Amino acid sequence: MEHRLKGVGVALITPFNEDNTIDFAGLKKLIDFNAENGTDYLVVNGTTGESATTTNEEKHAILDFVKKNNSKHLPIVYGIGSNNTAEVINKLKTTDLSGVDAILSVCPYYVKPSQAGIIAHFTAIADASPLPIILYNVPGRTVTSMQVSTVMELSQHPNIIGLKDASCSMEIALELSKKLPADFLLVSGDDNLVTPQISLGYRGVISVIANGFPKEFAEMVHSALDGDFKKASKIQERFLDFDTLLYVESNPVGIKMVCEIRGICDGRVRLPLVKATDGLKAQLIDSMKKEGFLN
Repeated sequence: MEHRLKGVGVALITPFNEDNTIDFAGLKKLIDFNAENGTDYLVVNGTTGESATTTNEEKHAILDFVKKNNSKHLPIVYGIGSNNTAEVINKLKTTDLSGVDAILSVCPYYVKPSQAGIIAHFTAIADASPLPIILYNVPGRTVTSMQVSTVMELSQHPNIIGLKDASCSMEIALELSKKLPADFLLVSGDDNLVTPQISLGYRGVISVIANGFPKEFAEMVHSALDGDFKKASKIQERFLDFDTLLYVESNPVGIKMVCEIRGICDGRVRLPLVKATDGLKAQLIDSMKKEGFLN
């Protein structure tokens, strides 16, 4: 399992048509674009996929479509998370998870559970899940953060195999890499920190940027995994300013506009998010040209 989920996982966006329905043609183009340019596995129904505003029926349809159009047979990680533990367990029971390798489950948001509550939440999910669980810590979105001691305790569960760390903290990364079991799958959730985190023992990234730049990001990540940090750092530097732009108007607004600029799909998002402004689009184009991503 660890080997299959090493490298670059792309947190797939969900393209939309003008009438706000799912653009499956655009989704196929995105899957093929990533599969042909070095992405190692696909992450479906994450935050970047606008899971907050897709219905259960749409979620099932998206997963089914990805499985049927996964021509390179890349591993699939599927997002099932909530601040309602019972809801997560019910979705695990009612979703066709055939062909899926692991579940990515976000730390409960809004309700601000204690660390004991987080441990109980993920233990119940791991006990109920037919697939291994990857924890997802993203305090910038959930408010509550999993402490290192909490991750350590959860790592002892036989059905919890890893953590997507989007804490934006190198101090936390150092502590995690030092204290967690060697076979626990540490994955970056911060595109701008991937290279230094791999130097600490992280096995790769679940990436937003990879939607638009799979080739460059795969080259960077695999250079770092191979120990060529000089080469990886040079590529990482090219994304430094660009990555910040992606979040100016919230995620996935920025990366969807990148995909529109690259001709993959339209940059539409669902309310309460709104499509990137002309000003942000112009900044993205300028940055892409500056760093040689666009002629």
